[in-house]
Amino acid sequence: MQNKALSARQSATVRIKSIVDALQGGGIYVALLLVLIVARFLSLAFYQSANIQNVLRQASALGILSIGQTIVMIGGGIDLSVAATMQLATISIAELTHRGSPVALAIVVVLMLSSLVGLANGLLVTRFKVPAFVATLFLGSVITGARLVYTRATPSGVLPPSIRVIGHDSTGPIPNAALVFLVLAILADIVLRRTTFGRKLFATGGNTRAAWLSGVSANRIRLITYVFSGLLAGIGGLVLAGYVGYADQWIGRGYDLDSVAAVVIGGTSFAGGRGSILGTVAGVLLVTVLLNLVLLLNLNVQWQLVVKGLVIIFAVGLYSFRRKV
Repeated sequence: MQNKALSARQSATVRIKSIVDALQGGGIYVALLLVLIVARFLSLAFYQSANIQNVLRQASALGILSIGQTIVMIGGGIDLSVAATMQLATISIAELTHRGSPVALAIVVVLMLSSLVGLANGLLVTRFKVPAFVATLFLGSVITGARLVYTRATPSGVLPPSIRVIGHDSTGPIPNAALVFLVLAILADIVLRRTTFGRKLFATGGNTRAAWLSGVSANRIRLITYVFSGLLAGIGGLVLAGYVGYADQWIGRGYDLDSVAAVVIGGTSFAGGRGSILGTVAGVLLVTVLLNLVLLLNLNVQWQLVVKGLVIIFAVGLYSFRRKV
């Protein structure tokens, strides 16, 4: 009898784990589909062309950030400086073009600055052994403070029209921001699934010691992931600034936690070694659609914070429950 009871408990545990795995895997696509169906009944305006384009533009900036966050988290880290890097990119492009720099040169400088932020994060984590949560949160705070001191909390320039083209304009019916997001997602997916770097990254996140014993330079791999994250945060900042249309000191505030929520909901593990770009894209769309519905239902903007909080709680709870079972 005791053996039968134990066997029954084990079978139940396996079934529960399978359900949770499904939610973190293919379940995200089912959830997204259900939300899209429900949206049709909650708001007739949701499927209007203008709103769909706005959803894609909003999802693109967050999605670009989340691609970088996915790469970092697969390697076993986390990057909480992405929002600060995004804001740095926005203010920097406005400052540089205001001072007469050509737009192309200014974009190159901005992306280099963003990559340097990622490099600093990577060095703190890999060389100085600072926990990723602390290192990236600390550096993000330093960047924000330095930016506010330099600009006196007031941007001194406007965005050039070409940035507006990237973030707001469309090619046919498809927003340019969505095209940028799509291209970057495809490239990242190829890197993760079909390159040596991708295999080493999954090995590093899954079991760092085993990867090291196999000849993988785990620290170098993790350093590269943070550089990628910084670079993509800079691109995301330019896209979001182009969508908004002006330089704002606090553009993208909260995108750090939004990106973590989207990535985890998309199936990437907090512990590393598991995740996919396709899952992240679905997670980003799910979060963006939910926030868009809040506005279409004429609810107070504060309800967006409630939705974000619930999404993050759900994502973390799903991960914690999976570890227990």
